[in-house]
Amino acid sequence: MTTKFETKINSIGPSVTEFFGEKMFILFGDNAPAELAEYCLLIDVKGVEGEIAAGDTLQIGCNEYKVTSVGDAVKQNLSSLGHITLKFDGSQNPELPGTLYLEDSEIQEVNAGDTIRIYS
Repeated sequence: MTTKFETKINSIGPSVTEFFGEKMFILFGDNAPAELAEYCLLIDVKGVEGEIAAGDTLQIGCNEYKVTSVGDAVKQNLSSLGHITLKFDGSQNPELPGTLYLEDSEIQEVNAGDTIRIYS
């Protein structure tokens, strides 16, 4: 296993569940603007090692999801701002540059303190 990215969830905005119908989580570093922070999982900003690619695995807490496609700006945004969208819809073609697309799955509950890891 090669870990490409690892961080932890520091806090969970009170409005995060508003995006569950869209099968999305929004990640942002602790420096998120207040008006956005309430919709985000706030994380430590960490660098990405290597390239994130389809077939990699995203782990949040105990739950694992296969990466199906990767927007062009995911690595840069994650490394600099901690800000990307996780979309659980199984898309094979990345429509938005800052979105990491994951297997079509129901969103599982996450908790502050959970680890987020991307690995191959």
